[in-house]
Parts: sequence; structure tokens; C-alpha cells
Amino acid sequence: MKPLPLIAVLLFCSFSARAAIKSEPIAYKEGTTDFEGVLFYDDADTTPRRTVLVCHEWWGLNDYAKQRAEQLAKMGYVAFAVDMYGKGVQAKSMEEAGKMAGALKDNRATLRARINAALAAVKTRKEVDPKKIAAIGYCFGGTTALELARSGADIVGVVSFHGGLSTPTPEDARNIKAKILACAGGDDPFVKLEEVHDFIQEMKAGNVNYQVNLYGGAVHGFTNPAAGNDPSKGMAYNEQADHRSWEAMKDFFAEVFK
Repeated sequence: MKPLPLIAVLLFCSFSARAAIKSEPIAYKEGTTDFEGVLFYDDADTTPRRTVLVCHEWWGLNDYAKQRAEQLAKMGYVAFAVDMYGKGVQAKSMEEAGKMAGALKDNRATLRARINAALAAVKTRKEVDPKKIAAIGYCFGGTTALELARSGADIVGVVSFHGGLSTPTPEDARNIKAKILACAGGDDPFVKLEEVHDFIQEMKAGNVNYQVNLYGGAVHGFTNPAAGNDPSKGMAYNEQADHRSWEAMKDFFAEVFK
């Protein structure tokens, strides 16, 4: 058999040096509750690097949040799919999901304590640069990521995808250190334009560096194929809005992580 040309050998070695994305469960605690998130990273890179917390929808830490975290890891980030409900806890129905998410939305102190516990846990990792951490979230997770910012957490950016934007303490916007990107459906019946308007006023009053993107024709859950394809139900996947919002996030991260 003929030996491989030198360039082929070099390409093979370069490809082999890039390890597959590794996933690792990370346990942490807040109060008396045990939590377990999942860390995704390329273990071929040994330097502390940019990190993104991924906050799940109201269902709990499921495959969707993990898939998004893995996507980010493939882009070179360390990504931590956080757990907001407790180890292994996931809603089995929309009614149950509403109750679990609603309990935390009604108790923002607990919500903030839990997401800050996740932040503290990820900061201990050698793969993480603690000065270069951002957070993203979907639906309930968007609310979670925004509350992390409102708590005064030392993070560089937050991206909310079709997340609830309201808060019982809008004055806490003055605590925000991060830049904010909110991606909302222009026809979302659950996050109405009045809520978007109030959020803009909150950001202005808090002197926050913010951006709001509205996607025409998109309703709630527009990034998740599992939301279905019937916008008349108020929740549906929208491929265009999904793509545009993800590209907006990438541009946003290029700015906040530079």
C-alpha cells in the first residue's frame, strides 16, 4: 500500500487532535435541594474559556436544553445545562410544568438563589473563565436568565428566547451588569407586545445595554420543533425565527466575549 501524502497525514492528525464533545453531570446544592446540571465541552482544549449557562424550559432539564448546550460546545464554548427543579425532576404534563415554573416565578428570591447556585458551581471548573460567562434561556429559562442578570450577577451577557420578560421588581434592572438580548415572537400570545414594551421601559430606566428582536409571525416556543407547527395554538416552531435568533445570539456573543 502506498504511504499517505504528507498533507493527508497532517489533516488526519489535526482532525484526531480535536476530541469529541464531552458531557459531564455536575452536582450542586441550594438550600436543602440537590441539583444536577450537565456540562458540555471539548476536552481537547485545556484553557479556561468562554462559558454559557443554558436555562431550560418549564419542563425541566430535558434533552432540548442539553442539545442546545451541546451546540454551543461545538462552537467552542463551555456550556452548562442548568437544573432549576432538582435532580431528576421533570414535568410530566403541561399542567405540572405550569405549576413548577409558576412556583418559582412567584418566588423570585428562590429562583435567583437557584440560578446563582448553578453559576457558582460552574465557576469552580478549570475549563471556565469566570470573567467570561453568559446565560441563555428558553421560555421559563429566558425568565431565569434575566433574573440572574437582575440579581446583579457578574456575567457579560444574557439572551432570552421567547422568555417571559416581566418581573415584580423592575427597579432591579439597575443591578444588571450584563448586556441583554431579548428575542421575542411578534405574535406571541403569552409574551404580548405590552409586556415587551414594559420590558423596554425597565431596561431604559435601569440604564441597561439592551436589544430586543421581534420576529414577525412567530409565536411562543418558536425555537423548539417539539412545539409543533400550528401557530393558532399560540405555540409553534418557526424555522426562520429559530435561525435568525440563533444568528443574532452568535453576533451578540462575538461582541460581549471579545
